[in-house]
Amino acid sequence: MKVVTRFAPSPTGYLHIGGARTALFNWLFARRYEGQFLLRIEDTDKKRSTSEAVDKIFSGLKWLGIESDKPALFQSDNSTRHIEIANKLLKQEKAYRCFCSLEELTEMRKKARSEGKTRLYDRRCRDHKPTASDLTRPSSIRIKMPKENETLINDLVQGEIKVTNDNLDDFIIIRPDGTPTYMLAVVVDDHDMGITHIIRGDDHLNNAIRQLHLFHACEWDTPKLAHIPLIHGHDGTKLSKRDGALGIDSYAEMGILSEAMNNYLLRLGWSHGDEEIISTKKAIKWFNLDAVGRAPSRFDMEKLLNLNTHYLRNSSNKDLVSYVIPILSKLMESEVSSIAADRIERGMPGLKQRSKTIVELAQNSLIYSKETPILIQKNAAEHLNTQSISLLSSLHQNMANMRKWDQDSLEKIVRTTATENNIKLKQIAQPLRVALTGSTISPSIFEVMEVFGKKETLNRLKTVIKV
Repeated sequence: MKVVTRFAPSPTGYLHIGGARTALFNWLFARRYEGQFLLRIEDTDKKRSTSEAVDKIFSGLKWLGIESDKPALFQSDNSTRHIEIANKLLKQEKAYRCFCSLEELTEMRKKARSEGKTRLYDRRCRDHKPTASDLTRPSSIRIKMPKENETLINDLVQGEIKVTNDNLDDFIIIRPDGTPTYMLAVVVDDHDMGITHIIRGDDHLNNAIRQLHLFHACEWDTPKLAHIPLIHGHDGTKLSKRDGALGIDSYAEMGILSEAMNNYLLRLGWSHGDEEIISTKKAIKWFNLDAVGRAPSRFDMEKLLNLNTHYLRNSSNKDLVSYVIPILSKLMESEVSSIAADRIERGMPGLKQRSKTIVELAQNSLIYSKETPILIQKNAAEHLNTQSISLLSSLHQNMANMRKWDQDSLEKIVRTTATENNIKLKQIAQPLRVALTGSTISPSIFEVMEVFGKKETLNRLKTVIKV
């Protein structure tokens, strides 16, 4: 059997963390067994579905590197097929027309709840033979659910789940306005797409029990089910924006690398021994549903940042430059010159050791992006007084005669200048940093000077000591 999985989001909002993890698990499972991963946009709720949300889903999945093996299916395009199946079930007397008014249904639900029942519809139309007069009235179509025994699901994550059938409603599959419901559309589409494994959040367990009976009524094979626990906040409660309940695109904007996000999502509810850093290649080789836990996972932003730091430090300098250039252009409100881009790449080994996100890396890269004369930050300007400028003037003279321009040689000349002026290294290093970068914070000042090169370093010092 060829494995076919699907990710089926509703385009009513952003692609959130839970949805992204569901997509990743489905994609990895399909890749693990050399099957297919498909994307379906469940847009039957036309009032709440938006094209903007669809775009966010597509862009979020693309950023994560999760691509469907076929063009995405829009569920609303398949409504004719959904209605066809509903009419077939009606003809086979596996479904029936319900003529209950909204008022009757409201009263029915109120009564059932007061009696502590979970089945809210009393099935009054189930055995009713519609008259000619009935057929002139609005009606919905309901599926006939079994009244006796139990429904059993052998879930690949949750294990065995049993529900007493008498507690199950004869749910609506076609609304009074003639449109198919989500419950019907999902089952028909899963069958038509050849889905073999449904991997989704455990908030769909109640749906699964009902959808199982639709598969049976249609005499179709039932996909294997795997319901993964939800993601909670750091304190174990429902995930909030404060904890990380943001659109996946927000993490890209804050400078998280897609590799880090995939690694983090993978470890939210799945494990492989003590492995923490897991590449996509390894994830495809190792991923299976038997290693998915039953307990909810807890989102931890600090752990995500730590993972991001690891991936950032192990990324190629060239790739990182391509990530930071667009951010720098916005920060500077101007294009980054090719000279500055070259400096950033040469300075990247030191920059990425001091950064946790791409945004932070871009901000730290500003020291190599600005052209002379640079703007000295207000809190840094206090380091440039008469005494320190005199020291920088001496240093300028000493460096002007240097032939070898590397970190070791530069550190030696700065230390020599400090000794000649009977001061400690930091008393000249900090004014030097301010003069060259405009800031009191940077990678090693010797590394900075090596990156700038002799000509640029001396030019920057000139603007401060006014030689």
